[in-house]
Amino acid sequence: MKAYVIEQPGGPQVLQMRDIPTPEPTADEVQIRVRAFGLNRAETYLRAGKMGDITAPRVPGIEAVGEVLHDPAGVLRTGQRVATAMGGMQFSRNGSYAEQVTVLRSNVISLDDTSLSWEELATLPEAYLTVWGALDKSLAIQRGQTLLIRGGTSSVGLAAIIYAKARGLTVIATTRTAANAQRLYEMGADEVVVDNGDIAGRIGEVAPEGVDAALEVVGATTLRDTLKTLRPFGAVSVIGLLGGPPVVERLHLMQDLPGGTRLNFFPSGLLGTPALPLHNTPLPWLAREMAAGRIPSIRTRTFAFDEVRDAHRLMESDRALGKLVVLL
Repeated sequence: MKAYVIEQPGGPQVLQMRDIPTPEPTADEVQIRVRAFGLNRAETYLRAGKMGDITAPRVPGIEAVGEVLHDPAGVLRTGQRVATAMGGMQFSRNGSYAEQVTVLRSNVISLDDTSLSWEELATLPEAYLTVWGALDKSLAIQRGQTLLIRGGTSSVGLAAIIYAKARGLTVIATTRTAANAQRLYEMGADEVVVDNGDIAGRIGEVAPEGVDAALEVVGATTLRDTLKTLRPFGAVSVIGLLGGPPVVERLHLMQDLPGGTRLNFFPSGLLGTPALPLHNTPLPWLAREMAAGRIPSIRTRTFAFDEVRDAHRLMESDRALGKLVVLL
């Protein structure tokens, strides 16, 4: 099969198309024909050598949608439409930048009950599963609450706006550029705040009692300010590191954490583990809602399989304002 392989760290040019063997699935694995996959920052970090030394050829990619080729256990039928995310892809096994991928069955979700196109299905797995894990599991959101999304123009930020609105929350989203505000309103944000790094005062004007929950996509650089926006007993979940390394120096537990508030980091590596099984995720519902036109798409551009290097360049330019997809 054809796949992109990284043999040494570097820029997009180190993504090389190769013919490599197709791993046969074991009893707890499923082999999938990849129809499309979304692109993620994690793949650019791997490519650049920011996720450890590259001591052997690596196939990047942490999500895909496609059709089941072989399930040794017979749980999934051949030809079944499915999505997959994480489960060791690009780390302990080949990733999804390939014509086929062999993944853990626990990280496969059936998408049979939808007419949505492959390129739109490819926008769903990593972004929406991360949002689901952070909002439903870490923050336990409830209808009627107010949610701050710090870093709204990222693909996961846009997905969070859409999902939170569909769940009945009031959403305040941030962007560093005023010109991008309209994009966030189109996704469903109730209020958009231009982020200069110090927005707690502005959020206080919009939500005087504080927000019930916050989703931190920017990361350590804005976390202290995000914490200041919470009401007592509110919570923030960090899911992104767009602002740099995940280190908050000299965090003062009494001065930086408002009374009774909760802080956590949600890693998408939990997806499909015993702690967070995927048998009851919102992905099938989201696919049906998108197919019916009831929720918008976060896709901004689709690339062909031989254009992956161009896609990486666009992703690293910070001009995508949404999800980039590769269609095979």
